[in-house]
Amino acid sequence: MVDPIEDTIPENPLPVQDLKGIDTVGRYKIERQLGKGGSGIVYLGVDPYIKRNVAIKMSKLTTDRERAHFFVEAQSAGRLNHPNIVSIYDAGLYKEYCYIAMEYIEGETLAKYCGKESLLPLNTVIEIIISVCNALDYAHKQKVIHRDIKPTNIMLDSSLSPKIADFSIAQISEATVEMGIFGTPSYMSPEQLKDSQVSGISDIFSLGCVLYEMLAGVKAFPGDNHFSIMYKISNENPLSLLSIRQEIPKILDEITQKALAKNPAERYQTCMDLAYDLRVALRGFTETVNNGKVKDVVDFMLHLPFFNNFSKEHIKELIATSKITKVRKGKTIVTEGEIDDTFYIILSGKVTIIKGDKTISVIGHGECFGEMAYICGKARAATVIAETDCILLIISAPLLDRSSESIQLLFFKNFAITLVNRLSQTS
Repeated sequence: MVDPIEDTIPENPLPVQDLKGIDTVGRYKIERQLGKGGSGIVYLGVDPYIKRNVAIKMSKLTTDRERAHFFVEAQSAGRLNHPNIVSIYDAGLYKEYCYIAMEYIEGETLAKYCGKESLLPLNTVIEIIISVCNALDYAHKQKVIHRDIKPTNIMLDSSLSPKIADFSIAQISEATVEMGIFGTPSYMSPEQLKDSQVSGISDIFSLGCVLYEMLAGVKAFPGDNHFSIMYKISNENPLSLLSIRQEIPKILDEITQKALAKNPAERYQTCMDLAYDLRVALRGFTETVNNGKVKDVVDFMLHLPFFNNFSKEHIKELIATSKITKVRKGKTIVTEGEIDDTFYIILSGKVTIIKGDKTISVIGHGECFGEMAYICGKARAATVIAETDCILLIISAPLLDRSSESIQLLFFKNFAITLVNRLSQTS
């Protein structure tokens, strides 16, 4: 059961009723109820044709406007294809109910890890929020604003990988449906409370509330009722995270406070900006590179041959959708024969490339490997071992595919140049 204070506020709240005695909805067999909230009931269903479990959200809507609003969810979420967004399979009508059939996630919501007794490690929290940033950035580029980001709308699978769910009040930028004031009080942006124009920056405020709660174990804007919560969001700043948990780095407090800025213009303007700063917090970006300290990995990467023609903003976006990791000397990074679609750029150090029992080459900073598996998705053609301590940028094909078009064009152009240069050296 959803906490009443956490309930999404529809413009005309409707009573939520159990669907007793119903065995099927559309082509789906109903197994059991999964959850209930202010906007509907979610059931576990089975698609009999492909033997797949689905989550079926049902809402009892009585007016044409309410039905139009419900199907905005199907339209908005159905156009999204991202590994960190719950997939929509189907939508329809069942008697007086509207239903949406969506991907079923076996796991928990983020709400499980928002209490003081169940907080996740700081690095895990940051990685989760970065993944959510990537998903929201993708949605925003598709002109979809979620408008109800909160812990219970973010699912976690068994590996703690997040998936954003419930676009029940999502707004498509070009949609003509009047949305009114919707959202969950504890996570609504100031502009949502004022029924002002919302944008992706409003989702960033809500995500800032989630980040705060996952770090502090308490809500950013606690209150006994909707009105006290709304007043605090509009007029008060949250307590510093440092006053709640001394082990939280100052940079994380600063990032969270910026995400929660009352004025949208003072907030992060894109989810990629937030994700980048979280990466900075995660790694510090002060790793040893060429035996010296690099304070800004962006400036360093700009001077690498691979990133010729990249701007600072391009680099920041690429970092936000990738991972930077340190690998110790002697560790196997890639194993010949394994299936993978990641691509590696060496920021510092050297690696040895081995095929069979023969050493092919030793390459260093600014060079890349894993390109053929990345392009073709086939088995690795060679084994790669760290010759020295290394710092690597790891790029995932699915996430790069969902980056901006300018990033993709620059990346593949430089990617091709790198391959041509390598082939010319071996010919």
